[in-house]
Amino acid sequence: MVKITKEAALEYHESGRPGKIEVKPTKAYRTQTDLSLAYSPGVAFPCKEIEADPSTAYKYTAKGNLVAVISNGTAVLGLGDIGAMSGKPVMEGKGLLFKIYGGIDVFDIEVAEKDPEKFCEAVEKIAPTFGGINLEDIKAPECFYIEERLKRTLDIPVMHDDQHGTAIISAAGLKNALEVNGKDIKKVKIVVNGAGAAAISCTKLYMALGAQKENILMLDSKGVITSDREGLNEQKKFFATDRHDAHTLAEAVKDADVFVGLSKGNVLSQDMVRSMAKDPIVFALANPVPEISYEDAMASRPDVLMSTGRSDYPNQINNVIGFPYIFRGALDVNATAINEEMKLAAVHAIADLAKQPVPDVVNDVYNNDDLKFGPAYFIPKPVDPRLITEVSAAVAKAAMDSGVARNPIKDWDAYKNGLRQLLGQETKLTQQLYDRARKHPQRVVFAEGIDPTMLKAAVQAKAEGICQPIVLGNDERIAKLAAELDLSLEGVEVVNLRHDREAERREKYAKILAEKRQREGYTFPEANDKMFERNYFGMMMVETGDADAFITGLYTKYSNTIKVAKEVIGIQPAFNHFGTMHILNTRKGIFYIADTLINRHPNKETVKDIAHLAAHTVRFFNDEPVIAMLSYSNFGTSKDGSAATIHEAVAELQEEYPNLAIDGEMQVNFALNQKMRDERYPFTRLNGKKVNTLIFPNLSSANSGYKLLQAIDDDAEIIGPIQMGLNKPIHFTDFGSSVRDVVTTAAVAAIDAYVSKKKKNNSK
Repeated sequence: MVKITKEAALEYHESGRPGKIEVKPTKAYRTQTDLSLAYSPGVAFPCKEIEADPSTAYKYTAKGNLVAVISNGTAVLGLGDIGAMSGKPVMEGKGLLFKIYGGIDVFDIEVAEKDPEKFCEAVEKIAPTFGGINLEDIKAPECFYIEERLKRTLDIPVMHDDQHGTAIISAAGLKNALEVNGKDIKKVKIVVNGAGAAAISCTKLYMALGAQKENILMLDSKGVITSDREGLNEQKKFFATDRHDAHTLAEAVKDADVFVGLSKGNVLSQDMVRSMAKDPIVFALANPVPEISYEDAMASRPDVLMSTGRSDYPNQINNVIGFPYIFRGALDVNATAINEEMKLAAVHAIADLAKQPVPDVVNDVYNNDDLKFGPAYFIPKPVDPRLITEVSAAVAKAAMDSGVARNPIKDWDAYKNGLRQLLGQETKLTQQLYDRARKHPQRVVFAEGIDPTMLKAAVQAKAEGICQPIVLGNDERIAKLAAELDLSLEGVEVVNLRHDREAERREKYAKILAEKRQREGYTFPEANDKMFERNYFGMMMVETGDADAFITGLYTKYSNTIKVAKEVIGIQPAFNHFGTMHILNTRKGIFYIADTLINRHPNKETVKDIAHLAAHTVRFFNDEPVIAMLSYSNFGTSKDGSAATIHEAVAELQEEYPNLAIDGEMQVNFALNQKMRDERYPFTRLNGKKVNTLIFPNLSSANSGYKLLQAIDDDAEIIGPIQMGLNKPIHFTDFGSSVRDVVTTAAVAAIDAYVSKKKKNNSK
């Protein structure tokens, strides 16, 4: 774990724009009309609508996606009562987490008021602004009163995350840890060290899961809380025990099954852990120093199941696993509260998620291919992209079932898709591709079956119903790799193309290829040798109809793949060239870029083919092409080099395809700035149209262009490369492709194969 220094932290918060959050407009504002709609006089109309029906505030304002993070600074992290203003960096940080994990906007509000009554009055007066309120860093016991009162007086969700966030995550962890150890929550003995807001809330939630009050011992700074102790507040009094055989922590943990620490560092010794029951569970959640270090706990005995609040050890209890998604689900149904049913729904959703196969993106972040449910992994990681769909949906459903939802969800699939799109996990375009592929799953060959990424992609594509995968490679090695990655190969066909049992098929393919290319010097023995190579064999599967589509490229050079594709598959008769396209899904819309991989220095005829193929491909994605032919000059200002080539190609393309929206040559800024282009060059065929297709003058500029955007814009989605112009659906991947990238390519290949079959059948 990187050591965080004071200097680094201060520099982080000070550099650039001070602080961690900002407000951005969500509507157009550049013209006088925009401003008149945004403010006076246009703003009067939504004001009147809200006056007539207050619920329309969720329709016309940001209320439904706006949460207040409110604190008086009396219990800031481990710093104590440092005051409202001093706690502001923490509240901004909470706002950052709400946004990046839940897509929720936040105003952080620091209230300089310690009196609970006056604090509540202040919050109640500003509550109409918000769709929900997250109370933060307020000391006990005042926090209990404040939360209860605000839940009673307000009609929006209110949650004190310091209490319930830790409770929800630790309850999910405890549920799963007990399952790993084979213990019954109704029978286990639990010791809770700490009696503050988090400890009280955690313990109550454990009881909601089935823990028995008589099996729980709670300790504060004075020791075990017993019923004969004087001066106990109501919360502590509830957990006071009648037992008098345990007063110290050492006495309490003897023979206990579970230790939950919500206190301070280094209070639990190795001897205390050794005194616990068989297969003990230790949740040492004090931060940054836990009640016992991970190393000491694991060294004390081999059967301990350990969790901390730190990210550098397994099974981190991290509130970010819960609060963004709990509020997300509550906001999405316009809930009036966050109730116990919603909290328990979150517990079960988080616990269940840990039992599912871990996504590749999580393994990549933690540099671990072996994350699976068990002692070292019984709580999902904070970066798990499925949390927003699983937890938010569970909370929303619980809100509906418990009667606090004002805007119930009707289409759960659409809701989950919307959540993925909200955080950029899965765009509308990607979802459309998957849905189209699922309607007609095709037989797709995955060339590099012994590559972990491609094997995972094949299994995932099968699981999602996108295609019927055929994996090429040594069957024994693939089976071993699948076992190591905990992948099921059920429904995945594995073809060992070098095995003796494939000899007859190799000879068949070799004979067909030799006959096809006999006028190019091919002989049968030469063709037969090539059938031991996965690209030749796999493409021949598609050529002969033994498969419908083929994917390759994770560690194959493009130059070799291109050569094989030309030999085996060939270029469509209407063209002399083929190319590739990348789709960029950006904040400004979808852009189609070509040619990104194949033609290094295209001449006029090549450029024309690329443009024509690009138009076909854009239509394949149910879009209408508006094509800008790019160069370093505009409409003939340069008579040399690529500018002249593009200029001549455009003239011929416009004559051959009079209805195609295409023009150039032009610089990229004019292509993408419609207003500037139309004012400067009103004669263009693109006048009044928004360009969505960019044809670059050479491979270097096209390849660099899409990779530059990919490198500088984390929010841009890149799909491709997409093959254009070959006779059969042969598709490529990039060297750095993720599992999700390959699955998306499989979806494109499957759709391509189905469309090709349909065209062939219609032409008969």
